[in-house]
Amino acid sequence: MSRVLLSRFTTSLTSLKRSSGRPLALEPVLCSLYKMSFGRQLSGMQRMPGSAPISGLGPWPKDVGIIALELYLPSQYVDQTELEQEDGVAPGKYTVGLGQDRMGFCSDLEDINSLCLTAVQKLMERNGLSYDSVGRLEVGTETIIDKSKSVKTVLMQLFEDSGNTDVEGIDTTNACYGGTAALFNAVNWVESSSWDGRYAVVVAGDIAVYASGSARPTGGAGAVAMLVGPNAPLAFEQGLRGTHMQHAYDFYKPDLMSEYPVVDGKLSIECYLSALDRCYAVYRNKIHAQWQKEGSEERFSLEDFGYLVFHSPYCKLVQKSLARLMLNDFLLHPNPNTETGPFTGLDAFRDVKPEETYFDRDVEKAFLKASTDMFEKKTKHSLLVSNQNGNMYTPSVYGCLASLIATHSASQIAGQRVGVFSYGSGFAATLYSIRVTQDHTPGSALDKLVSSLSDLKLRLDSRQKVSPPVFSECMKLRQETHHLAPYVPSSSVEDLFPGTWYLTRVDEKHRREYARSAPGIELSAESEGVRSTTATEQHIPSPAKKMPRIPATPGAPISN
Repeated sequence: MSRVLLSRFTTSLTSLKRSSGRPLALEPVLCSLYKMSFGRQLSGMQRMPGSAPISGLGPWPKDVGIIALELYLPSQYVDQTELEQEDGVAPGKYTVGLGQDRMGFCSDLEDINSLCLTAVQKLMERNGLSYDSVGRLEVGTETIIDKSKSVKTVLMQLFEDSGNTDVEGIDTTNACYGGTAALFNAVNWVESSSWDGRYAVVVAGDIAVYASGSARPTGGAGAVAMLVGPNAPLAFEQGLRGTHMQHAYDFYKPDLMSEYPVVDGKLSIECYLSALDRCYAVYRNKIHAQWQKEGSEERFSLEDFGYLVFHSPYCKLVQKSLARLMLNDFLLHPNPNTETGPFTGLDAFRDVKPEETYFDRDVEKAFLKASTDMFEKKTKHSLLVSNQNGNMYTPSVYGCLASLIATHSASQIAGQRVGVFSYGSGFAATLYSIRVTQDHTPGSALDKLVSSLSDLKLRLDSRQKVSPPVFSECMKLRQETHHLAPYVPSSSVEDLFPGTWYLTRVDEKHRREYARSAPGIELSAESEGVRSTTATEQHIPSPAKKMPRIPATPGAPISN
């Protein structure tokens, strides 16, 4: 009956428009009123199990955000102190000046496809998920090995045995911001009329390598896979995103035959800090507007964040970024107390202009000192992966989020607001916030998330250290074989963590084939340092002429 009424209503509107020869001014209002009435009639109708609410009529999905998070890091690293000695630079240039202790890297066995295959499969296995429970898969990366075929389509081989091909989403690229754009797409999908009730998976991955020289120590590699859905322990706060986008050539990759970027270091820092200023201003305005609607005239400041994580090209820039936000708070405060508290002794900087202070050493030094306690409390622990593995590009900020979770108990982070600043050169940036659920009881979603990352430091410590000369040879090999076809990698599979996808060959048509190293045992305090359960190079081969299909094994142990 309701469908008949809707048809008659639509026909009547069409007739009126034709007879008048112009749009009806009241048409939107009439449609809205009718849909409200029509919605009441449909509200009592049953939905198919697992289906989403009817568009616009059902409840808004609650607490949409990150349910689970899996981090994959390469199995090898180079020590930055040893790299300082090898490069003949002053002691502390990399370890103190950049704040980096170790740098992870990939051999010629790994590329962006293999990194993302590993991260996604480990996410699905660790959380006992079936592939048909995923309705959207998004990839964020700037590591491009094909100008047409997406990483997402390569990942679809993981779904083959489930028979699920109804999976939306594709790759997103803009330097280090692509992972955040992919995550926003996934969250927006769950909150939209297009959502069909299934999970979204987001994977951000990159291999950050630089030509020999001063930028090389700021490299790294890795991938982060995230499960997105409603009732999440890490829920996105609605309407609280401050974004800034602008054109600049601070970092870019115009040579498609090379992995190396073109970098204007000074401009890149200026773009990063200016984007941070503007994103924070927009975020503050939006949260003030929300608070005013609730009847509050409170002023927002950094104290209202329980924790802050940042995109981390190198750790020292993150520390400077928090100091930068304190400068913003100081300049925006109508009457800051410079006698006691965090702003003590900062009177001389009351009239500085932010855009003139990007490289002002006096301002930087003063606010680094003023923000020391806040950095220790709100940000330092988030730098575990960045300090030990380096810059992962798109997954960088999510490696920081994982580090924050891994270094705290569920009760410590429960109920906290976490500020997240994501930046990608070119440039694009957003400051947004996540609200951690209050429920930290044993077995809760938050408890499971924290437990899944509790071995993060152990994973980092279980990697194999290589000497700077070996690292340099590996970088040389990557440079010489990048985009080479046909090609068979020469590095040893034994050097990989168990359960890692890797490249087996590139044929004469540049088609890539992959396999997975034998799954091992999950790292624990008792098995520290154990990286493989087999002494020989074993892997599950891919079917001939096809990319591999490896069904998830129920109860299979996970390593790394």
